[in-house]
Amino acid sequence: MAKIYFTSESVTSGHPDKVCDLIADSILDEAIRQDPESHMAVEATIKDDLILVYGEAGTKAKIDYEAIALNVLKQIGYDEDYHVLLKVNAQSPEINSAVAHDEISAGDQGIMFGYASDETEDLMPYAIDCAHKLSAKLEEVRRRTPFLRPDGKTQVTVEYEDGVLKRVDTIVVSTQHTPDVTQEQIRECIMNEVIRPVIDSSLVDENTKYLINPSGSFIVGGSWGDSGTTGRKIVVDSYGGYAPIGGGCFSSKDPTKVDRSAAYYARYVCRNIVANKLAHKCQIELSYAIGEPRPLSVYVQSFGTSQYTDDELREIVMKNFDFSVSNIINELDLRRPIYTQTTNYGHFGKQNLPWEQFKKIEL
Repeated sequence: MAKIYFTSESVTSGHPDKVCDLIADSILDEAIRQDPESHMAVEATIKDDLILVYGEAGTKAKIDYEAIALNVLKQIGYDEDYHVLLKVNAQSPEINSAVAHDEISAGDQGIMFGYASDETEDLMPYAIDCAHKLSAKLEEVRRRTPFLRPDGKTQVTVEYEDGVLKRVDTIVVSTQHTPDVTQEQIRECIMNEVIRPVIDSSLVDENTKYLINPSGSFIVGGSWGDSGTTGRKIVVDSYGGYAPIGGGCFSSKDPTKVDRSAAYYARYVCRNIVANKLAHKCQIELSYAIGEPRPLSVYVQSFGTSQYTDDELREIVMKNFDFSVSNIINELDLRRPIYTQTTNYGHFGKQNLPWEQFKKIEL
């Protein structure tokens, strides 16, 4: 049998890149709450006690950028003192004129991918789905465990035989902690309260490896241990490397930015191809050009898991879904302050999000 191993990772909200993603999405949500027509691309970078908030904003909203950034750090659980440097300009009039037609057009060129698989209930690949659940559980446990701190990462390696998920080979959990706790206490806590409640026991065996804080001490974390920037966790945010990514990040971008909205719609389409049992796996690539309201290309693949050819699946897709920017925004109702819900533990596979809803496909 052909045996392969595949690995995906996730991070907690206290990871410095995710701190910046949450600042950016919190700013976006506040802008859209006040002005649903806001055009936003305001990002953040953090190192030690300095937060740099910068980018372009086309909005009628009155936003206290500094207060939002500082509140995010407090909300995550960092109690150090920070100061904010602000550099936010109005959106380029050239970009605005390219978007603001009678029919909304793409705010930039680019490619976007969607993916879905019936490997899990969330219709996501198992490794990234499991890594996210471990990170989310780690955060939950951290918030009620005095010796755990906000920064953390998880990683899951799974084994496939002939393309079928067989077992979990390795689980890695790294968590920031206070100086007064032993590694043995940390390992016991993580094993009993994070790993065992999450992992499907039928997928682990005597050869499954558990690496908990493999580097040893992890006291200095967050921005004090590393720098962070919005948009650096695009593989974590999407499919854990199991499917291609377009290269554009999600956090900070309003729905006229197809890097975000079209990637969400591509997931919506793939998810419903699988949910309607038209294929076991589905992947879509879209491409857009700035100033154009519809995609330049739509490429559908089922990897031989459908009773339909890829050409037939594409015809079904084009009959049931409208990839125009205006429709994406309207069908998924994206001019709402929903974006901080997406920031952590993946933008896909969360049942409450609009692109994760079921749509009956007509053949």
